[in-house]
Amino acid sequence: MRESSEVTHNVRDVLSVAEVAAWSGLTVSTVVCQEHRRRWSDAEAPGEHRLVLIRAGRFRRAGPEGLTHLDPTVGYLSRPGVEERFAHPAGGDVCTSISIAPASWEALCRAPARSDFYVDAHVDLAHRRLLATGGDPDYALVERLLALLSATVGLLPAGSAGDGALVAAAREAILAGLPAARGLFPLADHLAVSPYRLSRAFVREVGVPVTRYRNRVRVGRALERLEQGERNLALLAADLGFADQAHLTRTVREHTGCTPGALRCVLDQNDPASASSGLR
Repeated sequence: MRESSEVTHNVRDVLSVAEVAAWSGLTVSTVVCQEHRRRWSDAEAPGEHRLVLIRAGRFRRAGPEGLTHLDPTVGYLSRPGVEERFAHPAGGDVCTSISIAPASWEALCRAPARSDFYVDAHVDLAHRRLLATGGDPDYALVERLLALLSATVGLLPAGSAGDGALVAAAREAILAGLPAARGLFPLADHLAVSPYRLSRAFVREVGVPVTRYRNRVRVGRALERLEQGERNLALLAADLGFADQAHLTRTVREHTGCTPGALRCVLDQNDPASASSGLR
């Protein structure tokens, strides 16, 4: 994943776009319309699929099925080469746009019958979880993105034949620290499967999502380093691939119930008080 952009850039006169996250072939952005525009825009045809969910406001879209009134309860899918026009008579709005290159679309997604769709509370929750990225964009955010795509446009069947061998290979890559294991997308590419299949297979075979398994491995390595006397938590976080020390602390606490500092005291065999400190 490349770094997200913190700077917005103007698109025409009425939009601003801020990139939230991006991988090869997929980009998640926040799109803001800041002005009234009662008249229809000129026709435009994107070069990729765009899944758009409205976070605030409402507007209109003229697409292949006719006129659609859009608000947080109705989203839409733009298709490559298919013309559409927009009007914003109600004022500004805020949307999340997921752009999917043709090759990535073919590898991941189904072809829904209509370009507009109802957004129920489950999709709303998946949308909000996607935006709450936290500190793990290459695993946790990808799994949230897959959940949102599954709930809206649908994903290709994950399959199950050979899942045992597939998950064993994925676990080996994570345990060995291969470069391909830096994210869910490159790991799936390394194993020549879709990220959706890998994610589903992990839950079936191991009982936990691949994100949690990968964090379990990293927490185990953190425990080893703490047991060996590591005191620089910022360095430990960087070495283990966490976003920062706070991300390390949250993950370790989630898996063990204790902060790294508390665990360091417990695991310090040279500390006379460690034998009686216990885990709190």
